[in-house]
Amino acid sequence: MSASGFSLSSTAEEVTHGIDGTGLTAIITGTTNGIGTETARVLALRGVHVIMGVRNLIAGKNIREEILKEIPTAKIDVMELDLSSMASVRKFASDFNSSALPLNILINNAGICAPVFTLSKDNIELQFATNYLGHFLLTNLLLDTMKKTSSESNKEGRIVNVSSEGHSYTYPEGIIFDKINDESSYQRWKAYGQSKLANVLHANELARHLKEDGVNITANSLHPGAIFTNIVSQEVGQTIPKGLLDVLGEFVIKNVQQGAATTCYVALNPKVEGISGKYFSDNNVVEPSFQGKDNDLAKKLWNFSMKLTE
Repeated sequence: MSASGFSLSSTAEEVTHGIDGTGLTAIITGTTNGIGTETARVLALRGVHVIMGVRNLIAGKNIREEILKEIPTAKIDVMELDLSSMASVRKFASDFNSSALPLNILINNAGICAPVFTLSKDNIELQFATNYLGHFLLTNLLLDTMKKTSSESNKEGRIVNVSSEGHSYTYPEGIIFDKINDESSYQRWKAYGQSKLANVLHANELARHLKEDGVNITANSLHPGAIFTNIVSQEVGQTIPKGLLDVLGEFVIKNVQQGAATTCYVALNPKVEGISGKYFSDNNVVEPSFQGKDNDLAKKLWNFSMKLTE
């Protein structure tokens, strides 16, 4: 039996069974499909007030209606958020912070996977911008509200970065700081791995900052499992490199209910209380790649990101 009592086949409902999230508020990014939708549904099922941060408001409202049909008592709202645009991230954070709502849980879930080389509105490579940098900025802008909530409610705040085992399938340097936006250096799958490594390093460095600040907020990252959702860019129709398949596990494919489990476990389960700066897979703490444990790389990425988001 694993330390948590759950495994790769456990579902999001199973890992949160019997947990009452009434009174908690969570922001979840990327909730219009796949594991984001299931995460929102299950947290709402457990009584959490869910704020869906979505790029497509119509799609977000449709998902909200579907969840309300199943769970009429659900507290669930939709707000526009484009992680690839710093202006959108700043507006979302400003609107939320001025709403006077508490914030107990932040789930940085939204992501894109292996598109052709594209620059964001801020001229940053799109995967790095969407999967990582937008979440880095969003987290920083919401942190004061989370600290206030944690202090006033005497409840632990939790920040959850949805990464991937693909974080070990990256460029040799881990993060190519001086070539992030260089099209000639771009390899779509390694750029994906780079953005997912950044998610792990962000959680690790954030956990250190939160501990130094003495606040009751944890930060962790996780691999949801190999799941076929429409995160993979539709236009490619490409073959996933064998090196990445070896990392992800070619034949261990989860359904969406299993894929959302580790996110819901880390966000809500009391067994995770006090655990910070760790990497989870299949609802248990596991070791990330050697680059995912590199404290110097994490600090360098933090400083690099602070400058990019100034």
